Amino acid sequence: MRALLLTALIALAGPALSEGERAGDLDYYVLSLSWSPTWCALTGTARGAEQCDEEADFGWVLHGLWPQFERGWPSYCTNAPSDPSRRQTAAMADIMGDGGAAWYQWKKHGRCSGLASEDYFGAARTAFEALEKPRVLRDLDKSVRLPASVIEDAFIQSNPAIERDMLTVTCKAKRIQEVRLCLTRDLAPRRCGADVIRDCSLRDALFDPID
Repeated sequence: MRALLLTALIALAGPALSEGERAGDLDYYVLSLSWSPTWCALTGTARGAEQCDEEADFGWVLHGLWPQFERGWPSYCTNAPSDPSRRQTAAMADIMGDGGAAWYQWKKHGRCSGLASEDYFGAARTAFEALEKPRVLRDLDKSVRLPASVIEDAFIQSNPAIERDMLTVTCKAKRIQEVRLCLTRDLAPRRCGADVIRDCSLRDALFDPID
């Protein structure tokens, strides 16, 4: 009985984070966009991050392009191509907020793509720029509370090729945190796996404007 209970609890906990897989072993990608005002309010401002400076003007920033399995995901992969130069990671700061974020994403996720660092960051930039960010969200001049589904609706309206099962919205500390789009290895929108597809269900999530 105890063994059966343990098995059930493990299943409910969701897919475990794996580490050390071989680079290039993946089923699809998750393009993750972070709402910069949320990250700054919860973490970045306290760290003195340049991304959170009043003049930075960041809205949606690229959190990462993450290799994904149909269930679970690889990380810190082995047998990866050479690491990027500082110049390469610094060049991603315009869409990631900071070159250090690009280096961290490469270590944890980029190596798992099996791509050379130049190709990986190129693919991440291409995917980020191809996704239309709803202007109405950037134009807000005050904080609002709204259903998380409103954010999903805005992205789908701005990107007609995307269906609801291809996009998910996440929350943290009762705030809108991220938008995640599932992509094929060729960067075409596709249905998300079961462990990615779950949306934030908050009906009064806080959404701060860009300062």
